[in-house]
Amino acid sequence: MFMGEFNHSIDIKGRLIIPAKFREELGESFVVTRGLEQCLFVYPMSEWQHIEERLKALPFTRKDARAFTRLFFSGASVCELDKQGRVSIGNGLREYAGIDKDCVVIGVSTRLEIWDSNAWHQYFEESEASFSDISESLLDTDS
Repeated sequence: MFMGEFNHSIDIKGRLIIPAKFREELGESFVVTRGLEQCLFVYPMSEWQHIEERLKALPFTRKDARAFTRLFFSGASVCELDKQGRVSIGNGLREYAGIDKDCVVIGVSTRLEIWDSNAWHQYFEESEASFSDISESLLDTDS
């Protein structure tokens, strides 16, 4: 399980150090793709295969399913860590997430998310106020 929050920066060549805590669970190769709320999602191959199966099961006749799978898969890239524990993030993905230099890598259960540092702090501040309300609507089920 991925959890935690780590501040890092992307170097001039577009390389990001993946926190050591996450490297083993990511494995030798993993997938980086566009996420939601303009962050990047990072999946270990086993989780990526699970998501791929779920998306393949969507009806191709639905316009929203076609649109989502196009955007999700077209941004995906299989990546590997170099000897220093860095991953190269392509220009297109960095532009999508608005990442120029400073970023935050967060663990979100089965995936990592990579956020532009300012975007993450803004998202966190906006969401923190409704955290308890969200938890009530998602977790408080008596059925």
